[in-house]
Amino acid sequence: MGPFDKFHEECGIFGVFNHPEASNLTYLGLYALQHRGQESAGIVSSDGSALHVHKAMGLVADIFTEPVLKTLPGFSAIGHVRYSTTGSSQIKNAQPFVVSGGIGNVAIAHNGNLTNAMEIRKELESYGSIFQSTMDTEVIIHLMAISRERALLDRLMDALVRVQGAYSLLLMTEDTMIALRDPRGFRPLSIGTIDGATVVASESCAFDLIGAVFEREIEPGEIIYVDKKGVKSYKPFVPVKQSPCVFEFIYFARPDSIIFGKNVYEIRKELGRQLAREYPKEADIVIPVPDSGMPAAIGYAQEAGIPIELGLIRNHYVGRTFIEPKQSIRHFGVKIKLNPVREILRGKRVVVIDDSIVRATTGRKIIKMIRNGGAKEIHFLISSPPTRYPCFYGIDTPTKEELIANSHSMEEIREYITCDSLGYLSIEGLRHVVGGEQKPYCYACFDGRYPVEFPVRIPKPQMPLFYNL
Repeated sequence: MGPFDKFHEECGIFGVFNHPEASNLTYLGLYALQHRGQESAGIVSSDGSALHVHKAMGLVADIFTEPVLKTLPGFSAIGHVRYSTTGSSQIKNAQPFVVSGGIGNVAIAHNGNLTNAMEIRKELESYGSIFQSTMDTEVIIHLMAISRERALLDRLMDALVRVQGAYSLLLMTEDTMIALRDPRGFRPLSIGTIDGATVVASESCAFDLIGAVFEREIEPGEIIYVDKKGVKSYKPFVPVKQSPCVFEFIYFARPDSIIFGKNVYEIRKELGRQLAREYPKEADIVIPVPDSGMPAAIGYAQEAGIPIELGLIRNHYVGRTFIEPKQSIRHFGVKIKLNPVREILRGKRVVVIDDSIVRATTGRKIIKMIRNGGAKEIHFLISSPPTRYPCFYGIDTPTKEELIANSHSMEEIREYITCDSLGYLSIEGLRHVVGGEQKPYCYACFDGRYPVEFPVRIPKPQMPLFYNL
């Protein structure tokens, strides 16, 4: 469907401390978090005296076979799934990173994006630091290495006072595990227990798969330190205004997860209800764009009193690459994933629900597919506001120029997509559903109000890659 027809979360992280099947549980945890990154995966385990690591490009189930998991012994492990934003698609950028030296043996996994990583990297390189990857995560490791503090936690704090942006982090040594969220709480991170062991995951759905008990979310600015003596919580950061990513609710997180204190499925269904209140339509059926539009479509149908039907069927067995026939098939990429049910669509006035539009190329193909299926009218409704600005906090987004809502009017987008009407949820409606009146969120991709200073990407290669606003 094209790299930017949906936003992609950069990473998912999982860790377990003090369990005899640590690497097996981490493998399962990463499997549950696969939606947060499908490019590479890695696990680092500890047997108390050494760290063992395995990383590879590809999907979790393909990488971690039974023989591979046997090479990851120990009672503790952390893991990472990745979809690249900062740093190219290469094995050297796969996480967790493992380093040894003055700071001891340390593994680190990161979900998020450091907005000032390039400036710090240039500064460190001018003093002789040599970087092994293009990942901003490695900046944290180098800052820890040059710290004059002795204890690992103090070195980490030394590093974190220098960096800005979004980070949920997991660190592990031979006998400790550290988990933390940045003070603004951009990315989710939860803590749970299983058989007396401590587990940490980007989303609570990972706990469900392994039978762990979800205890709570790690708070913004909170550091969890785990060793054989138990679990300690620290809150060393100066409190700042929180700005958790509202797009986690709209698309990234799995519907069965609890993030930012709320169930994702219920939020998405309520977004659909709010959409029905804002855009009531005379229609015969409501159909979701699978699978992203499903919960919102259910909410819309319930609120509007219109039957919901599966007018588009998704092929769940699609791989990541296709051998396209020599004789070109129109809209091949979308057809291989979705197919219309003509018997449901024929002669009907249809409300189509999806969660977002990025470039609109896929939306255009889907609407034409539904039209060819016999639909009489097509009303395309989106359960989020228009996405006008790129994200710099750990989401894979195109440049501002590639976001169709940034450069085109609603009517121009409607004409391009070829639907009879087009509607986006209002920011006020979104704010009402997620409780934004009581709790602040980051809406930067919708309104351009960035809570943390960020770099701007310049598309022309002859110009500098980053500059500060």
